[in-house]
Amino acid sequence: MDTPTEVEDLLRRHAPQVLGALVRRYGHFDAAEDAVQEALVAAAAKWPSAGLPDNPRGWLIKVAARRLTDTLRSEESRRAREERAAALTERLATGQDRAPREDDTLTLLFLCCHPDLTPPARIALTLRAVGGLTTAEIARAYLVPEATMAQRISRAKQKVRGVRFGRPDHWEIRLPAVLHTLYLIFNEGYTATSGASLQRRELAGEAVRLTRGVHRLLPGDGEVAGLLALMLLTDARRDARTGPHGELVPLDEQDRSRWDKAAIEEGVALVTEALSRSAAGRQHAGPYQVRAAIAALHDEAPSAAETDWRQILGLYDVLVRQVPGPVERLNRAVAVAMVDGPRAGLAELDLLGPEPGHRLDAARGHLLERAGDLAGARRAYESAAAQTLSLPEQRYLRARAARLDG
Repeated sequence: MDTPTEVEDLLRRHAPQVLGALVRRYGHFDAAEDAVQEALVAAAAKWPSAGLPDNPRGWLIKVAARRLTDTLRSEESRRAREERAAALTERLATGQDRAPREDDTLTLLFLCCHPDLTPPARIALTLRAVGGLTTAEIARAYLVPEATMAQRISRAKQKVRGVRFGRPDHWEIRLPAVLHTLYLIFNEGYTATSGASLQRRELAGEAVRLTRGVHRLLPGDGEVAGLLALMLLTDARRDARTGPHGELVPLDEQDRSRWDKAAIEEGVALVTEALSRSAAGRQHAGPYQVRAAIAALHDEAPSAAETDWRQILGLYDVLVRQVPGPVERLNRAVAVAMVDGPRAGLAELDLLGPEPGHRLDAARGHLLERAGDLAGARRAYESAAAQTLSLPEQRYLRARAARLDG
């Protein structure tokens, strides 16, 4: 007898392949997705007691295809549709006349990251269709009502209705959107923007799992490898990021013995190979490779004091030329402070606009504290705490401010 957890893991792995198979042959993304969910529910009810079928994917495809054809059947075309569906179902279940199953996951990612969709819609549809999360799970992860998330997903499905299922022409142009969507999912999981928990591990884990899938399909792409390396190197620290009561522990105070050494080794190997390929091909390393290289320097340092901040600053110089965003420039300013002193870092912060939000004031408070301006640091910490919706960050920032009272 297979345990419910084992069955759940198996279903989650097969879900995007089954959905891709149905959409590839029948179209009707919305109806196909509903049919797959019904098949997954049926399997979850049956398999733990009856055991796994010989071909789980084929079983799911047959059941989902049956549900889908029931939905699509109409009296005037019933016979023709059933004949066509029976033939297609058999061919799909046996693996005949179809692209390799791995293609379907990547093709689904491209579909979910259609350029007509907004980033929030891409994230929601990706987690639903490719990640296999329920609407309720996604809503809980992003702290919105289930009805709101259901509407977001429904609108996203409407947008892609009628879009041909297949890898789009010039698909490589859309790959950055796929990677950016996965990056956003991971970031929200690693540091939640709101709520009582600092991390939403299920989201971070799902982002890693999906990125692994893309890397398996595109093993020679440096940016895919860079993103996977970045996630592994960052997520390796997750157990040390919170204390026994869920309180935030900053990087320089973390117990590095609690970092995941296997994840660090894998991430370092991935980014090293990607950077070597880029150098051999006389190509510039992309932003994800650069971010991963920065993460590797942090993870490989024996202690916070031994971190190679000068090399990190050099990498941030490269990154901000590629991606001159407010977060990248904020992180570079912190690196400047670690190399040239807090006043130099504060001068860099003064050049930024308000876009980094509470993170700007949090960094300003840290650098003012290091520079000896305790009153200014307290005001900055309090301002940052008032802006963030994350309860662990609020408590941490208020504790820093309170420590400077008097």
